[in-house]
Order: sequence, then structure tokens, then C-alpha cells
Amino acid sequence: MAGMNDFPITVRFPIHWGEMDAYGHVNNARYFTWFEAARIAYFSQVGLVEPGMQLPQGGVGPILASTQADYLRPVVFPAEVVVGARVSRIGNSSIAMEYAVDDAASGVRYARGSGVVVTVRYPEYQKVPVPAELREKIEKLEGRTF
Repeated sequence: MAGMNDFPITVRFPIHWGEMDAYGHVNNARYFTWFEAARIAYFSQVGLVEPGMQLPQGGVGPILASTQADYLRPVVFPAEVVVGARVSRIGNSSIAMEYAVDDAASGVRYARGSGVVVTVRYPEYQKVPVPAELREKIEKLEGRTF
């Protein structure tokens, strides 16, 4: 899976018959569910969310500000996909992410996407700067600085 080498976090999903729509391919909304699962796995790895979806000490956590997808080719049953997540940019209070959806067996790219997450203090939903410790953990996971 050479296409996933640039994604430090990957998650696999089997395609279920019920995920297909009337046109005979996986419904477009499912991709956003895959992106979400990969994003949460990424944030769990760097400590932005904790097991059981608890917020770390201090109540700072992520909230999705925007997301989009480019559908390159349809996914049809039976298949298994692998979804990658990586950070492309860290701003003052935002983290830009990129996603890819590949066929787990062939590596064919089905879709790519992106999103922006803002760091907020819960439960007030007050935007806060990306914590320095979080930035360091992301840079270590990505193997580069932002």
C-alpha cells in the first residue's frame, strides 16, 4: 500500500452490502464517517481525545469546522478500504487534515478529502490556541515540523 505511506494513521473498513445506495456504489455520506473514524484515531494517538472519547485534562478538544471530499471512483461491494489521516498544517487554533481512501487489496485510490479542526475549550466552545504539547506530538507522529 505505497499510497498510504504518507499517512501516519490508517484505519480499515470492510464494505457492507447495506452501505451501497440505489446506484450500486457506497453512499457518499459513508466517506465522511470513514474520515471521522480516521481523524479520531489520529487525535487519540496524539492525546487530543482519550479512550472512551473523554477530553484530556483541561477540557481542550477538537471540533470540526469544515470538511470536503473528492470522489475519484466508486467503491462497490465486496471490498475493504483503508483510510489514511494526516495533518497538513497547524495554525494558531486550527489543524488542517487530509484523508485518503484506498482499496485495501489493490491500493487503488477511491477518494481524497480534507478538513479543518479547531481546538476549543469545552463545554464553553471557546476557541483556544493549539497547545504546544499537542503540536509537538503531531510533529513527532508526522516526522516533520509545521
